[in-house]
Amino acid sequence: MAETLSTPLPTRSGDESLAVRIATSVSIVDKGALHSLAEFHAWFAERGKKVARVHKMPLDELAGWSTDPDTHNIGHDSGKFFSVQGLSVELPGAPIPAWSQPIINQPEIGILGILVKEFNGVLHCLMQAKMEPGNRNGLQLSPTVQATRSNYTRVHRGNAVPYLSYFQDTSQHSVMTDALQSEQGSWFFQKRNRNMVVETDEDVEPHEAFMWLTIGQLHRLLAIDDLINMDTRTVLSCLPFSGSRLAEQLPGPGSELRLPILRSCSEDHGSLHSTGDILSWITDARTRHEVSTRLVPLREVENWRRSQYAVSHDTGRFFDVIGVHIETDGDREVREWTQPMIAPAGVGIVAFLVKRIEGVLHVLAHARVEPGYLDVVELSPTVMCTPSNYEGLPPAARPAFLNHVLSARPEQVLFETILSEEGGRFYHAQNRYLIVESDIEVTPEPAPDYRWMALHQMVGLLRHSHYVNVQARSLIACLHSLSGAPRDL
Repeated sequence: MAETLSTPLPTRSGDESLAVRIATSVSIVDKGALHSLAEFHAWFAERGKKVARVHKMPLDELAGWSTDPDTHNIGHDSGKFFSVQGLSVELPGAPIPAWSQPIINQPEIGILGILVKEFNGVLHCLMQAKMEPGNRNGLQLSPTVQATRSNYTRVHRGNAVPYLSYFQDTSQHSVMTDALQSEQGSWFFQKRNRNMVVETDEDVEPHEAFMWLTIGQLHRLLAIDDLINMDTRTVLSCLPFSGSRLAEQLPGPGSELRLPILRSCSEDHGSLHSTGDILSWITDARTRHEVSTRLVPLREVENWRRSQYAVSHDTGRFFDVIGVHIETDGDREVREWTQPMIAPAGVGIVAFLVKRIEGVLHVLAHARVEPGYLDVVELSPTVMCTPSNYEGLPPAARPAFLNHVLSARPEQVLFETILSEEGGRFYHAQNRYLIVESDIEVTPEPAPDYRWMALHQMVGLLRHSHYVNVQARSLIACLHSLSGAPRDL
């Protein structure tokens, strides 16, 4: 049966003009920018000379943290920040219908915010070179503000968070986006952060660890391994990069993918499934999947064991809970501290299969269940797994469409980069992020948890909370980057 696009809904004029401003900035790399990418790399290399020393240490020796003698939960002595507890999960009908695991419980809501200002007619973002203890390479590019409530209320008695006031009181500024978004549902229990982009017309002097960069420059930097951190990616994805006639209003050179992506971002070009049908599908998935989760004492988690240095699964798969000691000469609120972290067992794969349908690029979204989600299901990439966790298992146990990603020909791979996950809680957590073009047929009947979606539908859902997971948000930012100037300019 031929695939035909549904009729689009009308777009609000205010959204159109903002989308054009954002898309115009995406198309610009150095022209009109305050700093060239060469200047950025020189500045970033200089910031990287600030030394960070991170080493593993016994869990019982973490200063300011303790293990409860009854529950074996690991928590901060202040009762703030986060704790490591156990989670019991029941998922009837799943390949593994019940299990238990350690999980991070961090009920407080943090702020991930990018401050935006227009220079030379181009939107610029105030970005921070920030060291996180879990980053394999130490320094990565983070949002203007990246702080938990415990951080910005200074429970650690450290320095104040720069530029925080722009996000706590937005009355004198323009809010481009503001929504609560989830984080990793396999490692966090119902964790949310406030993702914000705020535009100001005030004079803002960058501190030495901050630099103004265009959105186009940030998108170009996404192609470099382990440079743009997870928090920057999730905030970038929430920008309202969706409006009417983007493809027509933004003529100019670009890759042959540029037009299908801009059409996908333009609501007037339609989509395979209407937005109403997509919302109904998500609601059906949340109703159809019965998930029962409850926090339990860490000592009750089955098939996990605690040693001096880690809490580990009996098979050595999945992840470890470890302790680390950190000393830094960089621009942190505190220069020395210890904490527990999750250390994954291998490098993961996070991939969208994409397809052009009547000239409009669509992504194959997965309505995925994870135990830490607040609302059962969120839209995830087509494939999201750590392949090493499936070694020795029968092919039927492997995630759907994984073989399509692993066997993709070079010309099918539109984007590929190794990117780190949140370095404040996860130690050396890396995923291979891919966008793979395919012509496969995927229909609701054999694949009820998968749907082809246009980018404007994803972006529309990102105005709201708990619809699109953090890995999919990273890939949306990567997809938007392909609509900019050719990478060889």
